[in-house]
Amino acid sequence: MPFENTVFMRKVIGIGETVLDIIFRNGQPTAAVPGGSTYNAIISLARCGVDTTFISEVGDDRVGDEIINFLKDNGAKTEFVSRFPHTKSPISLAFLNENNDAEYIFYKDHPNDRLEFECPDIQPDDIILFGSYYALNPVIRTQVAGLLEEARRQGAIIYYDVNFRPSHQHEAIKLMPNLLENLDYADFVRGSNEDFEVLYQKSDVGQVYDTEISFYCDHFIYTRGANPVEVRGKNSFKHSYPVPASEQIVSTIGAGDNFNAGFIFGLLKYGITREVLDQGMSADQWADVVSCAQQFSAECCRDIHNYVSVEFAQRIK
Repeated sequence: MPFENTVFMRKVIGIGETVLDIIFRNGQPTAAVPGGSTYNAIISLARCGVDTTFISEVGDDRVGDEIINFLKDNGAKTEFVSRFPHTKSPISLAFLNENNDAEYIFYKDHPNDRLEFECPDIQPDDIILFGSYYALNPVIRTQVAGLLEEARRQGAIIYYDVNFRPSHQHEAIKLMPNLLENLDYADFVRGSNEDFEVLYQKSDVGQVYDTEISFYCDHFIYTRGANPVEVRGKNSFKHSYPVPASEQIVSTIGAGDNFNAGFIFGLLKYGITREVLDQGMSADQWADVVSCAQQFSAECCRDIHNYVSVEFAQRIK
């Protein structure tokens, strides 16, 4: 097993959806891989030697078997992944265009979502990763909010990836109370320009941070594809980080998820704790952590899969 050894004492606990991604190129299926926004990040972090636990539910079917086995094979803990009898795992069709960006069709019945788990052990400075519609879904809101409340109580660091897709735009007003509560729980908020254009009809990073984020959360990461990453932090810190040109882009599926994974890996690698956040990260610390995020994201784009490669994980460990 190449993923047995943990590199860090601190844990990463992720909660999110699971899905089987069927990837199409030129109208033909080319791969089928387990996925989900938090799931992808957890796989990459586990490969890189991070002690990871995933909280979710899967169907009682062969797809569910594949999703759970893939977590185990990559070293992630699965005791908090629920299975319910006579249920089917969700499916996503991802159609790659000429720029290797994906358009999605999802097959999942959200009103029938269920989530049952006992809260895992959370220690100070552990990291909780959550986001996407899963973090807003009213059907499982009580369970998600309970985890976030326990994480806050125990002094964990909470990382929120907004990842609000246009397909849920018609629900934005209804979901806004849950979104604002998530922002308030978070120590880091990461979102793309598309997220905030859908939610607020705003694309200027300063305007988004000042009017929508800063009241709830000091630390903000704003991504725009191949354009520079913008960050805002405590003590009025702000900076722009150019995205290195990629030599080879096979697929952008999972690029944002692996940005999250790399950012979290950087928090662990460079010792960013609750105490550091309370004081404010330095410019060097921000630069180091964002660099990790960009490395993970670029690595994911070099393959059809949703995670960093095994070879990259071994090198970075």
